[in-house]
Amino acid sequence: MISVEKAKQIIYEHLPYPGKERVDLAEASGRILAEEVYSPFPMPRFNNSAMDGFAVQARDTKTASRTKPVPLTLTGIVPAGTRGSVTISPGQCAQIMTGATLPPGADAVVKVEDTSGFEHDTSVEIYSSVDLGENVRFAGEEIPEGTHLLSVGTRLSAAELGILATFGFAKVMVAPKVRIALLVTGDELQPPGKKLGPGQIYNSNLPVLVELSRRGGTHIVIQRWLPDNQKILKASIQEALEACDLIVTSGGISMGRFDFLRQTMTSLGVQEYIWKVAQKPGKPLYFGTRGDTMVFGLPGNPVSAFIGFMIWVWPALEKMQGKEPDPFIEVTLAAPFPRDKTKHRFLFGNVQVEDGRLVGQPAEKVGSHMLTSSLKANAILMAEPGEGALSTGEKIKTLLLPWKTLH
Repeated sequence: MISVEKAKQIIYEHLPYPGKERVDLAEASGRILAEEVYSPFPMPRFNNSAMDGFAVQARDTKTASRTKPVPLTLTGIVPAGTRGSVTISPGQCAQIMTGATLPPGADAVVKVEDTSGFEHDTSVEIYSSVDLGENVRFAGEEIPEGTHLLSVGTRLSAAELGILATFGFAKVMVAPKVRIALLVTGDELQPPGKKLGPGQIYNSNLPVLVELSRRGGTHIVIQRWLPDNQKILKASIQEALEACDLIVTSGGISMGRFDFLRQTMTSLGVQEYIWKVAQKPGKPLYFGTRGDTMVFGLPGNPVSAFIGFMIWVWPALEKMQGKEPDPFIEVTLAAPFPRDKTKHRFLFGNVQVEDGRLVGQPAEKVGSHMLTSSLKANAILMAEPGEGALSTGEKIKTLLLPWKTLH
């Protein structure tokens, strides 16, 4: 049995180097960026109007008011999306739309509400003065040309995709999706919806692992329940080894009579590096490789499988895609946390903001079979081995679940 720190070191040493592929922007959601991105031009690209109104020379509006409007000669219209051919001289204005290029000679925009509007073809009355540059978006005021926008390792969401589109990137370099196989074992497992027989339970691990894998940005090649049959298990693992970058199993990894996974991996040429880790839950954790394919064997208890994926598989997935895993953060305990004398202890929990600080509370249900402990959890709390429980008010390390929010 090895420590959590040693196990992490071993796994990271055997991760393949992240690859690269260029994909259409429409296919990049949730992918990990594999290149630095810089602005190819300033934003805005040109001086433009911040609203519908009239482009003017600000000094012409200096005395304008509702009681004494300033009349200006209307010289034309500047719609958005064109350069226009209008030039503004003293005493003139041009109707302009939001986002339209500010015409030469103009240095401000009067919003339409402060004018007589679009009723006349030759003149407009200005009811309010504007300052130099008012209601104008100046070229480069948001982003100068050559500004660094996005870093390697960024997971692309709506904000990043919007920025890439804003600057005209039709394609983007990302890490390839990790091809993953999910194999859940156990004769006692039945799919939801099927009638249970004596001693049987529903298979919750496969839906959990599928959902976590999807959130991790993988391409799920195989998702399968397998009976405790060594021949069937061997055939499925052989298929996965040839088709996938990563295999995740649950169940069959301990020392029971029908736990065939470990010996099956050996028979297929998988090099074993980890079998037992000093952690609770999930001491029987398997890790091995064959060629460029990595194998994680998680325990079959639902909480062990869920937490095991987040502690071991999730950070490996991120590093395989060029993203540094999110670190554990320190929070203050709002309730005691039960430590173990010799093992790292992981529990689902809830972290929230109270009086400007982060506080965390472990789930009340601590059994590795009690999946309901995950229902209201937004974090996994972790304590190193030690005597006695951590007390309320002490600090504890916490991994925030990436798809959850703080309350």
